[in-house]
Amino acid sequence: MVIAKNPILSGFYPDPSICRVGNDFYIVNSSFVYAPGVPIFHSRDLAHWEQIGNILESKEQLQVEKSEISRGIFAPTIRYHEGLFYMITTNVSYGGNFIVTAKNPEGPWSEPYYLGEEAIGIDPSLFFDDDGRCYYCGTRPNPEGVRYNGDWEIWVQELDLKSMKLVGESMAIWKGAVKGVIWPEGPHIYKIGEYYYLMHAEGGTGPEHSISVARSKKLFQWFEGCPRNPIFTHRNLGMDYPVVYAGHGDLVDDEYGNWYVVMLASRPCKKHSSMGRETFLAKVIWENGWPVIAPQVGRLEDFVEIPLEEHRFANEVTSSDCIQFWENELDERLVGIEKRDEEIYSLSERKGMLRLYCRKEKISEKDYSSYLGLRQKSYRFEVETGIEFEPKAENETAGVILYQNHENHLKFEIKQVEGKKVFEVNSYIHGEETKLSIVDISKWQGILKIMIQCHDQEARVWIGKEKNLKPVAEKIPLTAYTTEEAGGFVGCTVGMYASSNGKQSENYADFGWFYLKNMD
Repeated sequence: MVIAKNPILSGFYPDPSICRVGNDFYIVNSSFVYAPGVPIFHSRDLAHWEQIGNILESKEQLQVEKSEISRGIFAPTIRYHEGLFYMITTNVSYGGNFIVTAKNPEGPWSEPYYLGEEAIGIDPSLFFDDDGRCYYCGTRPNPEGVRYNGDWEIWVQELDLKSMKLVGESMAIWKGAVKGVIWPEGPHIYKIGEYYYLMHAEGGTGPEHSISVARSKKLFQWFEGCPRNPIFTHRNLGMDYPVVYAGHGDLVDDEYGNWYVVMLASRPCKKHSSMGRETFLAKVIWENGWPVIAPQVGRLEDFVEIPLEEHRFANEVTSSDCIQFWENELDERLVGIEKRDEEIYSLSERKGMLRLYCRKEKISEKDYSSYLGLRQKSYRFEVETGIEFEPKAENETAGVILYQNHENHLKFEIKQVEGKKVFEVNSYIHGEETKLSIVDISKWQGILKIMIQCHDQEARVWIGKEKNLKPVAEKIPLTAYTTEEAGGFVGCTVGMYASSNGKQSENYADFGWFYLKNMD
């Protein structure tokens, strides 16, 4: 017996999809414009997880240039069939729906097979039937004309695995459980006993989010809905409940016939969600041929008992991330915007340090800026980094960013003002920048420590030498950097940043460590 703590993946890990191969479980999540794309996690007990890589790493796999942060890669599905892993997803910025494959989940993954205009819509999934044939399942606009926002349908079509093309006729099989349903999405098909089951989300990925299920004895016919639909939601619990927006589920069984579902949900603080949508786990039982999620409870629980033997990892996912830079490769947990390559950084120029180059691109632009961050995983956390940076001109800056999107972020940066080296705190809200605090740090040379403490949507910050930290600002409001205020589909990341703000520069900032510590 092992105890899983929800969320099983804390922070911005939305739209989870899961598959099992033997006694190994794998989860993938949406990554939008962050790079590398689609993180992949491995577990043997559903409670403890390790990140084994990122699926989309090459330029050909991840084409998201000049995109708003909530565009890019939507709702991946992972499946395994006859020795090969398949990941199918939508790139809403370029090309639409595509598949990549790998013999090993750690990769390398293939170049993308784009399915073309025939695969209209988003949120694709793959289903392998008993005879080995593969079927595409997705969601698309009402072909008779969209009557209202979210007037979509779920459809299937056979996929030829040799040509990676859709073949035969497509057919709509389900519209959603609720009359006038909006956004039937995230569909997955399973063959269990004599029925094909369709699990999907509806109601939009916000307060009305839910999970519904339908079934049929034939794949190509209209499905019948469960009489209890939606079979799972938190919308009836109100916005003051600690976990909201629950939905977008994917089923999996273990070796012993027990069933589970992974889904997304959010944990707001003061009715604002900084961490976006996270990955949760619940038990599933079957009654009268239909799944029951979280039986006898009907909601996501903080802890889930799982009848599997505990299996731990040396580098398993935790609620804190402490990154150092002694290795030759960048840590898998660090993400960039659009790309993450040595155009912006070096691990070899100064051993044990991460060098970020002052590229002219700004983080307020839809472009590839010098930024490497970690996902926020708590509302009570501490950020700490050691930085050495000497600005040579007033356009050069480096420091730490709390980042929600291009128009909404909070900057803690070293720069030059009137010939003096200073440390500034600047808010960037709906595209407008406001200076919150500034201190002269000219007397300090070498590596400086920046420390930020965030507590329930407020922050305070210090800078200085190791044993001589100077307070810079306190009670900095953070609700502007939440989904409710800033919009979009992502959660906050916190990271290291350098820019020359529109001008060419040869300058750089060296970072000695980057810690994101949970203080709950």
